[in-house]
Amino acid sequence: MSIITLAGSPSQRSRSSALLRHAAQRLRARGLNISELGLRDIPSEELIEGHYTGAAAAALRARVSSADAVLISTPVYKASFSGGLKAVLDLLDEKALAGKVVLPIATGGSPAHLLALEYGLKPVLSALGARHILAGVYATDTQVRVDDDGQVHIDDDVRQRLDDSVDRLSDQVLPRGIVVNEAFDLGRLALAGGFSV
Repeated sequence: MSIITLAGSPSQRSRSSALLRHAAQRLRARGLNISELGLRDIPSEELIEGHYTGAAAAALRARVSSADAVLISTPVYKASFSGGLKAVLDLLDEKALAGKVVLPIATGGSPAHLLALEYGLKPVLSALGARHILAGVYATDTQVRVDDDGQVHIDDDVRQRLDDSVDRLSDQVLPRGIVVNEAFDLGRLALAGGFSV
């Protein structure tokens, strides 16, 4: 199974990217193959000018095409997802997300911007063919903090919601009965009260 993450912020210290990295680490713990891609991986000229036929755009489409699931993160600016992310999505084929599980993740200044996921990003994902979009994870700037030294602090509520969504995603892409990382699944069973360790 292959999963790709798309970071919609140009900042290395972005809160939305920090949540995306946390999600990727959790998926790796289950033994899943994660490929990461961000705005910085595509030449700015190709993004700004929409070079659909460029080499970077072709590589982006190939990586998305081979993925079983896509995690997308974005900061919310002025009640909308990032323009950089929109430029990346514009380089994809019309039905690039068809048949894929998609998990949107966003951060913003206040809870009011939560609707940017529902009314801004999800319609674009649907236009790209996504039919299985998991409930998005949204956090405010106060719920995710990145220290000067790069240490990330995620509030417990946000971490739990993100972990639950990531687990749902992995359950969707893994065939029934397959245990990729036995230690991870035994830990989940113990937490659920299935047995004591």
